[in-house]
Amino acid sequence: MSKLQSQQHIEVELKTDELDLTSAESKATYDEIKAYIYKNSGLKVSSLNIAQVKQKYGFELRENYYISKKEKPRQPKCPKEKEEAILATLKHFQMI
Repeated sequence: MSKLQSQQHIEVELKTDELDLTSAESKATYDEIKAYIYKNSGLKVSSLNIAQVKQKYGFELRENYYISKKEKPRQPKCPKEKEEAILATLKHFQMI
């Protein structure tokens, strides 16, 4: 069809700002979350902190391939101030 020489054309105008967000567009990456938190509160959060907060509030997480081989692995807990900043960021990105 693209090789045909046609005299008729159809023009379509689509405004993307009127469309709803797709599920992929409403999700922020861990790097975007970290950058937003650092810019707004000056806190540096780790991916572990973000994953702990997401797990606490029922987000589905992918399997972690870097599982510790120790019998009782120790993980630091996310401080309350960082948890609050992560929650505010997730709300900003409309993930909650």
